[in-house]
Amino acid sequence: MRIIKRGFIREDKEAPPSENPVPARGARIITITSGKGGVGKTNITVNLAIALAQAGRRVIIFDADLGLANVDVLLGVTPRRTLYDHLYRDVSIENILFPGPGGISIISGGSGFLELANLTAKQRSNLVKNLEKLDRMADIVLIDTGAGISKDVLAFCAAADEVILVITPEPTSLADAYGLIKVLDRFNLHREVHFIVNQVRSYGESNETVYRMNHLVDKYLTIRLNYLGDICYDQTIVSSVKQQSPFILASPTSRAALAVKKIAFSLIDKKWMVEEESGLKGFISKLSRLFR
Repeated sequence: MRIIKRGFIREDKEAPPSENPVPARGARIITITSGKGGVGKTNITVNLAIALAQAGRRVIIFDADLGLANVDVLLGVTPRRTLYDHLYRDVSIENILFPGPGGISIISGGSGFLELANLTAKQRSNLVKNLEKLDRMADIVLIDTGAGISKDVLAFCAAADEVILVITPEPTSLADAYGLIKVLDRFNLHREVHFIVNQVRSYGESNETVYRMNHLVDKYLTIRLNYLGDICYDQTIVSSVKQQSPFILASPTSRAALAVKKIAFSLIDKKWMVEEESGLKGFISKLSRLFR
């Protein structure tokens, strides 16, 4: 059993900047997902993206929640074009990038991801070629998926370099998260999954949630879990959602903002394996096969 040393963020100190260099290869593709809805996954995605940008990384968010895409709602922006426009309306890949707050960029997937399975060989080749441009424009790409274990969610998880699972202390969240991890493990889609505990109200609740998650996985599965940290329940988060302004910008010294910054530095400091199909080109290539 792994010993949990992290816990509820109680100090108001920011983590020191990372000394690790930015990877020189294709962008690092990280899928952020959850076993159930309502755990704050998209809110964590947008704030984590800004924290990574503040740490000197070039970040793009791919909004891949095919049913309820709402990255733009939380950021208070309205992307005019989506991946579908690039695939079928000859809009350049650069022109579907939409600038977001905090120095990040957004690409709305729209129904474009589902169309990948129907592309001709020429269309797929052109898309992969055009994505080389985005690979040179980003260090990290965060893929915000829907919740659950649908084929779409599993495809985004399988195609990414890394997966971050967002959970809360609620029993239903833990059960659904375990179900998702079990599928990833059963089909050997990833050897390791990161996870974040959101909406914790005390140090004890955080550690108990992490212990339960680790205990279940250690006992029944072979996949490894990597605990990135927790985010406390904070009224500033509720206010920021209503104001459509990321809390890391609206309340940069709040406990929630400091926790997200600490998680961002943990990700930056962690070494990641670059596979043969890396970066956005590899991601789209794998998705094309998985969506068939």
